[in-house]
Amino acid sequence: MPELPEVETVKRGIAPVMEGFRIDRAEIRRPDLRWPFPNNMASRLQGRQVLSLRRRGKYILADLDKAEVMLIHLGMSGRILIGGEVAGMFKNGKSELPQHDHVQFQMSSGAILTFNDPRRFGAMDLYRLEEEDQHFLIKKMGPEPLSNAFQEDYLLECMSGRRVPMKAFLLDQKVVAGLGNIYVCEALWRAGLSPRRLAMNVPKKKVRSLVAIIRDVLLEAIEAGGSSLRDYRQADGALGYFQHNFAVYDQEGQPCRKSDCDGHVSRIVQSGRSSFFCGTCQR
Repeated sequence: MPELPEVETVKRGIAPVMEGFRIDRAEIRRPDLRWPFPNNMASRLQGRQVLSLRRRGKYILADLDKAEVMLIHLGMSGRILIGGEVAGMFKNGKSELPQHDHVQFQMSSGAILTFNDPRRFGAMDLYRLEEEDQHFLIKKMGPEPLSNAFQEDYLLECMSGRRVPMKAFLLDQKVVAGLGNIYVCEALWRAGLSPRRLAMNVPKKKVRSLVAIIRDVLLEAIEAGGSSLRDYRQADGALGYFQHNFAVYDQEGQPCRKSDCDGHVSRIVQSGRSSFFCGTCQR
């Protein structure tokens, strides 16, 4: 599933052809994805102006005129493709699997945006802006890891008394929004923390460094366009490149990349997900 860096990359990719432009035509080609589309979604979107794009965790939020918001969730395999003619930026992008093109927007910018989702675990919704804090996908989310709200004191308070492994703790979207399996594995490796270490047992000095490390990992991944594994592509079809920088994720059996460590990367399963780590330097 695309994580925060991939969703941020897609948001930035579609912003030049969506922000400030009108949805001239909206076409919804099926009744649902993961959940049913809102009633009359196509007619409600047609003619609406996209004022700005935001990201909340793993969701893209398009602020529309008349104080409404369109939520887009890429799910496991969702992609937003840009086609059409846009002042030479993008040119006739076409889907490789057109039978899975479920939603399409013709923008006044000249762009045609297509939501393609073979597995149909993605989602779209429309809601009033004033209702955002109570939306069922958003209301229990923790702070953004790149925001000022995500800092040492907050994390220490959340970790106090928590008898849960650090891997599961950081994947909890109620603790911090947008983190997923890849970047938690990479951050814990940089911090020298085992994914099995209980949150309540992490020293304060480690928590301080972990906050900065999480930010660094995410920013580096965004700069690289995210990580392309299986289905993920950027909005223009390009691959992300952060997977070439993986130190532990999907590196089982490889030597640890820390210069002062002679360990190797191991893989264990926690809560049904693979955790990759070095048992020598991560404690």
